[in-house]
Amino acid sequence: DKPVATVAEPTAASAAPLAPAGTAVTYRVTPPDSKVEFVGAKITGKHEGSFKTFDGAIRLVDGDPTKSTVSVDIEMASVVTDQEKLTGHLKSADFFEVEKHPKARFVSTEIRAGGEKGASHTVTGTLAPHGVTKAITFPATIRTEGDKVLVDAEFGINRKDFGIVYKGKPDDLIRDDVLIKLTLRAAKAAS
Repeated sequence: DKPVATVAEPTAASAAPLAPAGTAVTYRVTPPDSKVEFVGAKITGKHEGSFKTFDGAIRLVDGDPTKSTVSVDIEMASVVTDQEKLTGHLKSADFFEVEKHPKARFVSTEIRAGGEKGASHTVTGTLAPHGVTKAITFPATIRTEGDKVLVDAEFGINRKDFGIVYKGKPDDLIRDDVLIKLTLRAAKAAS
């Protein structure tokens, strides 16, 4: 029952992040305070996974998320799942092809107030895993607490939109939709 992200071909407007106008403060997005997780499913069950190495920044402008930007780079070889064999398979050419596509990148291009299913905001940006770049829009809850910016989001994406098309075994087909779970706890960067 999670929202499904809108995915489209990037346009000139969706490919360029907004230039912050106002006073920007940078917050770092790094593990272990933040998490980038996913849940994939097949006919016989589901598997949970995450990426252990990523780095990003939230540039909060005038304390207003709608004027701000977020970017995150994920090391695809840092994927881990609930099964060691699956972790190795996800790194292969059947899925992420980490040798050929070592990083995935998300860069926001717009953050609007209001969001689906009670989210405080709707985030639009470009997502580029597996050598495929698409414009993506999803709901998120964004808030500030002291010297931190907190972002929580759960939404589905279709892996085939990003060129990840492995079907699975004939009697245990893999579902196309993958649940993405973001728990970002960005701390104010040292000046």
